[in-house]
This record gives sequence, structure tokens and C-alpha cells, in this order.
Amino acid sequence: MHHQAAALESPISLHGLSSRSTLLQNPILIPSILPVSSQKRGYPLSYSSSTLRCNGLEVSVPRRRTLTPEFFNCSDDRERLRSGGAKVTDVAAFGNLCVDIVLNVPELPPGSKEDRQAYMNKLAESPPDKKYWEAGGNSNMAIAAARLGLSCIAIGHVGDEIYGKFFVEVLREEGIGMVEMSTDSDEMNKKSSSSSSYETLLCWVLVDPLQRHGFCSRADFSEEPAFKWMSNLTNDVKLAIRSSKTLFCNGYCFDELAPGLIVSALEYATEVGTAVFFDPGPKGKSLSRGTSEEQRALREILRMSDVILLTSEEAESLTYIKDPVLAGKELLKNSLRTKWVIIKLGAKGSILITMSSISCAPGFKVNVVDTVGCGDSFVAAIAFGLINDMPMIHTLTIGNAIGAATATGSGAGRNVATNKRVLEILRDANLNEDEVFWNKLLSDHLNGEEEITLLSKSTMLSNTISNKLKQIPLNKVTTDILPLLERADVTNVVPL
Repeated sequence: MHHQAAALESPISLHGLSSRSTLLQNPILIPSILPVSSQKRGYPLSYSSSTLRCNGLEVSVPRRRTLTPEFFNCSDDRERLRSGGAKVTDVAAFGNLCVDIVLNVPELPPGSKEDRQAYMNKLAESPPDKKYWEAGGNSNMAIAAARLGLSCIAIGHVGDEIYGKFFVEVLREEGIGMVEMSTDSDEMNKKSSSSSSYETLLCWVLVDPLQRHGFCSRADFSEEPAFKWMSNLTNDVKLAIRSSKTLFCNGYCFDELAPGLIVSALEYATEVGTAVFFDPGPKGKSLSRGTSEEQRALREILRMSDVILLTSEEAESLTYIKDPVLAGKELLKNSLRTKWVIIKLGAKGSILITMSSISCAPGFKVNVVDTVGCGDSFVAAIAFGLINDMPMIHTLTIGNAIGAATATGSGAGRNVATNKRVLEILRDANLNEDEVFWNKLLSDHLNGEEEITLLSKSTMLSNTISNKLKQIPLNKVTTDILPLLERADVTNVVPL
């Protein structure tokens, strides 16, 4: 594959234009804030622009600066966005907003459902110290994206209790806006009800002495979504989706929201030119075998997503194909809109599959502390690459680097990778080149029509294979992407 030409093009268009053309036509991409109704919790942002040069292309990109509560309910901005359809937000995280309570325990909870529920109820009898709280769920991806300099919002529901206020405050400190999904009638129902279904969803993250993880939340003990009372997309939610370049949803959204509501949000995104990212996660397997409504929703989401991200095990569970490349091709074949299928291979790296190409990037060697949040961070990097019109191999490289950077810390939320740590890993260039693995994976695909590209620090493949694919030197890729990351100025929001 000739990436010299591909470096200036993206196969996915945003709102009818490639992201590069949008950048060139709009010297200041984010002229204002995303308004949020005064009846909802939200933290709009203000932006300035900075000029970057990447691969010979000079563009103006948004630079996230400070929170601006004085613009909280600006009706002029709201009306302008409604009429103009401007894409003022880079990434919107849809659903799966929760607070993680991370506790060290002598042993993981028991296996039976009843015993686990009793175990969780006992833990919840009194709130643990706040030092054990962390923003979780889709906030992991949003925080990682914000630290890469992208403008982000979270769309979902949290309660008015201490956990909900904590969650929103964490987002605000990271420079991320919050769009509440509940309606005024929902608020009225909440006041007249003692039901816990309006409270922030908690996820108990339990770690035993062997560093094994156990997870439980109230969503695990109900056949219905935690927020089953939520049935419609509000105007604020539609505005947020319409104003975003990308919308990210994962399989855990089904724990909170009805399948039909999730499908409605993603259908609306496709109607208004917002690129849909979907990561089914471990939940994909159970959804594919779940209720008829869940199975139908999963099929629809896979068909309408622009980018599908999943591990090789998850891809196999959905397609019954063990070879990750063939599994990716199967997902592409069955989709209406999908342009990229990205297979995450853990420490081995990642693969990006399109109808005409296969891009492969080995991972980076690091001292792994905790893998929680690595996949979420990876998604943020893919959005970063798409929005900045980067070649596919460059996008995978950043994804692998930010995933590796997150693995060197403990936990997710505010503990996901910092921009500084990502830069360190890219500069160290300690690529996990596994010749046996890549030879075996790619040897069966060399006679196809797809162009195959492999990131490498050295010529690691046999001559038979290396003559049939294009190997891209790591130092060329890092030379291209380091300036973009170095100038992603987020120092006014989060520390490097």
C-alpha cells in the first residue's frame, strides 16, 4: 500500500466532507460551545484554534482551553447550531456512564447470582471513602480523547446523589461536557418515586491479592435496563449528536438503556452525518444470544456503524470465524455502512481491515500494571486519527501507544494515559515485533486483492512474505505523528 498518497485522505467522511476538507474550510473549527439546557447538568467549553503541520498539510485545529459557565444557557448559540448543523464537538460518548468503586478484597465475590447480589448489597450499605471512587464506563474513552486534545461530551444519565455529582465534577475537571438524557417528566417522576432506578449506576470493581478483577453492579441482577424509564431522545440529546463528528457506543450501553433507544440514537447519528463507532465488548456475545430485541438491535448497530472495534475473541464470537482478518471481512460484508473494522490483539497489536486493505501494527512493550481501560483508550486514539485524517497505520500506532500507556497505570477513569506518557512510549519505540505471529497471521492473505501494510522497526518477516506487502518504518510514522501530539495543548485542563 502506498501510504504516501493515503496520508492526505480518509476513507470515512464526516458530515458529507472529509475531516481534512472541514479543517481547511473552517480556520476555527469550534467557534462556540455546545449549549445545554439550564434544566440539565452540563459544562460547556470554549475553544481557540492552533495551527499544526502534519505530512506537509497545514491545518487549524481546536485547542481546548477553559470551562465557561457564563455560556451555560446561550440561546443564540443553540439557535445557530440548530440552523447551521455545525460539528462543534469531536467525540460524543453515548451511554454507559457509571462510577467505579475500586476495592481490594481478600477474595472475589461468590459465583451464584444470589450470593453476588447479597455481597454487593453489603458493600453498598455505607459509601466507601471517596478515594476509592472513579469515573467509569464510557468516561474512560472520553477522558483519554480529551487528553489527546479532542473536544468531548458525554451523553447519558447520572443521578443527583453524591455519586452523580462526583461523576459530573470529574468530567468538568477533564474539560468534558455532560448532556443529561432525562426529560422534565422523568425529573417529576423521580421526585414522586423512591425507586433507585434514577440513581447513578455504580460498578464495584473488586481486586483480589492476585490482581484478578471481579465486577458487579445492579444491572447484573435485572432482566431490564437500569434506566428502563428512559424511552425518547430529547431535543438536547439530538442537538448533541447532530453537533458531534463521532458518536461512540459500546455493548455495556444495553445495561442502562433499552435496545430500541440505543438504535434510535445511532440511526439519528447516521441521518445527521455523525460517524458511529461501536465496540460490542464482552457484552456482544451475550447480546447475540439474548432476547429477540437485543439480537435485532445488535444486528442493526453492526450494520449501521462506520467503525467497529473488537478483540479477536469478540470477533470470533460474533462471526464464528477464528482468523481475525477473515472475521473482520465478514463484518464488513454484512454491513451497510462500515468502512473500518479494527481488531484488537492485546500486547500483539492491532489490525485495521477495509474492503481494499489490511493495516497491521504491532504493540509496544511496557511493564503492564493493569489492563483496565486499555481498550477504551484505544478507541479514543482511533477517533483522534480519523478526525485528524491520519493514515490507517499511523492511527493504529497511536492506538497501540495509548493502550500501552494506560496499561502502565492502575485503573481507568482519571488514571488512563496522559499525553506525556503516550509521547514517551512513542519515543522509546520499543515495538513488540513477533515474527512468528505476524508470519502466521498474514501468510494466508498474501494472494488476495487487498493491499497489506505492516508497521515495523526492522525487516522482521521472511523474504517470501515481505516481498508481498509494504512495511512502514516506525521512525517514519513517529516523525509524522509526534508533532501533532506534542502540540495537542491540554495543559490548561489536565496535568501532563
